[in-house]
Amino acid sequence: MELRVLRYFITVVNERNISKAANKLHISQTTISRQIKDLEAELGVTLLERGSRSIELTPAGNYFANQARQIIALADKTIINIQQTAEISGSIMIGSAEAPMITTIAETIKILTTIEPKVTANIYSTDADDVHHRLKNGIFDFGVVMNPTDKTNYHFLNLPGITTWGVLIKKDSPLAQKSTITAEDLRNQNLIMPQQQGTQNILADWLGSSNITLAPVSTYNLLYNASVMASIGVGTVICLSGIINTANTDLIFLPLTPCLEAHASLIWSKLNPLSAAANAFLETLKKLLSNDNQ
Repeated sequence: MELRVLRYFITVVNERNISKAANKLHISQTTISRQIKDLEAELGVTLLERGSRSIELTPAGNYFANQARQIIALADKTIINIQQTAEISGSIMIGSAEAPMITTIAETIKILTTIEPKVTANIYSTDADDVHHRLKNGIFDFGVVMNPTDKTNYHFLNLPGITTWGVLIKKDSPLAQKSTITAEDLRNQNLIMPQQQGTQNILADWLGSSNITLAPVSTYNLLYNASVMASIGVGTVICLSGIINTANTDLIFLPLTPCLEAHASLIWSKLNPLSAAANAFLETLKKLLSNDNQ
C-alpha cells in the first residue's frame, strides 16, 4: 500500500468523481481507476460504489477513508519534521479541549514562533476522547485535556488556571433569576451536555448519588454549537465558564453549587518520540511556567 495510491483514493473521495479526480491529479482516468481497483484487491474489500455520475463510499470505504486521511497527515507531518537544518523547523499538532487554560498554550506558541520562525503550531479543537485517540496514533504531538483524565501512558504538565462548571441559559429563563444552580434546579430541564464519558462521570459525582441521573436532550463536543442551541431555546447547556463570551448576547452563565472546579493538563505520549519542533515547544512551555512561578 503506497502513500501515492492513498492520495489518489482520498482525491476521488473528495471529488466524488473519478474524472474530476484525474483532472486534479493530472493523471489519466485509466491510471487512477486501475490503482484503486488494485487497492481494493489488496485489501479484499470494495471501497467505492461507482455510479454513472458520481461514486459513493461503502461502509468499508468510509472507514478506510478516515484511516487514510490520518496516515497521510502523519506521513506529511513526519516529512516536514525530519527535513530539518541546524535551525529548528517543522510542524506540531496540539489537540485541545475548549478551556480558558489554552491561554498558556497560546503564549507558548507566541514565544516559540518568535524564537523559531520556521516552526508552525496547529491547534485542533476537539474533546478528550479524540485527543487520546490521536495521541495514540501519533497524529497529535500534545493534547490539552480537562482533569481528571487517564494519564497512564502519558507525560503531563498541569496548566495554570481554574475554571468552573455551570450552565449556559437564555436570560429570559426562570433559572436566570438565580445566582447559582443546584442539582434540584436541573431536574425537568432540557439539558444539553458534553459528550465525553469522563465529563459525565464528573457530573455524576457532583450530583452525589448514582440514583440521580441527568437525561440530556442533546450532547455536544464544541461549546459554540451548544450555545447556538441554547440561544434558540433547545435547552440548558452544562459547560465550563470562560469559553463563551455572553456579553451582548441573550445568554447568561451561572455556576453550579456546590462549586465544581476544573483544571487542565497538557499531555503527550510516553511511547511516541517528540520531534525537534515538539521538543522546542515543550521546553518553551516549561520555561514559561517556571517564570510564572518565580
